[in-house]
Amino acid sequence: MKLSRIGRVAMALVVSVAMGLGMTACGGGTIGFMWVLGTQYNQIAGFKIDDFTGNLTAIPHSPFTSGGANPVSIVVKPGGRFIYVVNRGGGNGPSAGLPCGTAGSISEFSVGGQGVLTFQQCFQSQGTNPVWAAHDSTGNFLYVLDQQAPPPTGTPADPNPPAPSNGDITVFSIDPNTGRLTLVLNQQIKDPVTGLQITYFPVGQTPTMLAVAGSCVLTLNTADQTVSPYAVGTSGQLTLTTTQKFNSGAVRPTSIITGGSNVYITDAGAPNANSPGQVLPFTVGATSCSLNTITGGAVGNISPAANPVYSLVDSKNKFVYVANQSTTNTTNPNSSISAFTIQTTGQLQELNDPGNNPYTVGAGPVCMVEDPSFQYVYTSNGDGTVTGKQISTTGTLSDLRRGSTFTATGQATCLAVSGNVD
Repeated sequence: MKLSRIGRVAMALVVSVAMGLGMTACGGGTIGFMWVLGTQYNQIAGFKIDDFTGNLTAIPHSPFTSGGANPVSIVVKPGGRFIYVVNRGGGNGPSAGLPCGTAGSISEFSVGGQGVLTFQQCFQSQGTNPVWAAHDSTGNFLYVLDQQAPPPTGTPADPNPPAPSNGDITVFSIDPNTGRLTLVLNQQIKDPVTGLQITYFPVGQTPTMLAVAGSCVLTLNTADQTVSPYAVGTSGQLTLTTTQKFNSGAVRPTSIITGGSNVYITDAGAPNANSPGQVLPFTVGATSCSLNTITGGAVGNISPAANPVYSLVDSKNKFVYVANQSTTNTTNPNSSISAFTIQTTGQLQELNDPGNNPYTVGAGPVCMVEDPSFQYVYTSNGDGTVTGKQISTTGTLSDLRRGSTFTATGQATCLAVSGNVD
């Protein structure tokens, strides 16, 4: 069939509009960007997320330098204009060309067109071994979790402390125009030697992760399986509640996440064992930031999944997904995602999908995110890949239409997504 001249012009206009919107015959438009950290080369792999298929395609100029050594946590400022990467320091990756050097640091990046990252500057947390970060509910403050708090005034820092030491939260205010970080001093505690306000907020021993639940900040302390609760005040101030630590009830806690008024802690179980583990559900006191066990208590992981390390609550607070690094099935070793439904009480129940749940993913998942349109879930895996799954209305997961495995960067750690750049 031949098209008239007018028909050909109309067809050309349709194709032009489709290209302008980022659409192709095989997919829809770009609904967001994803950035995946990798410690092997100290890099950030960037992807565009396809609306129609969930497929990932590389952002121009990806991968980007992480700015520092051993990147482990990444945060997107609401609005999508800036991201922050926590570099733990040390590591085995190349150190040349790292503007923040090889010590622990926070790298700031601006986000340009098509999700391209441009390094801005370096910032330092107040303690050592920074391992996690999150922004507050307003997006105006950044909390950085350090595994070791600063030593007393006049005492040199010990890079290898002989016993588990207390950690800290370093609080920064975020400039809305430049993304620049400014240190927030602790107005409640003074240094006994200098008489000046200290520059951090102390937490429990060997913290590994923090979560923001409304006006509360909770840190997961793995040395004694506790949670340190802080209430969020004005100007970025954090205030310890009357109960300064809560027992998590976990044997080997690995992650803490929030969903609505609930908190879920993953427990990998007995050390040095291929344990199925469990998930412990709590509610959080709005003013006291207290942890209260939900009726029914812990729920066991779904066989044959084992060694749970991270969890995700979906955007509608209907489902909890747990990333597992191993399995109790020795004849078919794999990593997986266990899926649970959230009951009206906050208690968890195994999602009914016999023969599929738990769902297979790449080897050694570390972190997990939901895409900005709430259609897909992705895991970053230690084997340097990303696994994508489609979420049904009932919470079941299935492979993406055009393949579910995407190459990221070596020894991937955490990942983040953004749906826009305002």
